[in-house]
Amino acid sequence: MKLTTRGHYSVKALLDLSLQPGYQPASVKTIAQRQDLPAPYLEKLLIEMRRAGIVKSIRGARGGYQLACKPEQISLGKILEAVGETIEPLPNYSADYNLAEDWVTFSLWQRLHQKLKEALYSITLADLYYDARSWQAAQGEENNFIV
Repeated sequence: MKLTTRGHYSVKALLDLSLQPGYQPASVKTIAQRQDLPAPYLEKLLIEMRRAGIVKSIRGARGGYQLACKPEQISLGKILEAVGETIEPLPNYSADYNLAEDWVTFSLWQRLHQKLKEALYSITLADLYYDARSWQAAQGEENNFIV
């Protein structure tokens, strides 16, 4: 599975929001500048994530987007699902049940798909945050958080 631009940008934006002190709101423009993302595209993704209950929007001069819950409660699977990512292994494939090897291959892919789905829903935004911070510390970086 390869994370597409939609998924990658979504995760970057949410990691950025997870850095806000007290999870305060950040504007689309601010997130886009910090993460080097196109603001109009980012706004569309944030709207999709708002509809899924991952972020909420705050109006006003100090408004923007903020996490709707703690990073520990936001799974990678939920993020990808919110922006229309799919992890279906063989979307248009059906096994020929008369051929044993075809059935075995199909069954194997179905089981692998289930395990991948379980993994995506068990990895949280907090896990990704700590992984990124660990990697940055290993690289000698301190305060810069561009994913």
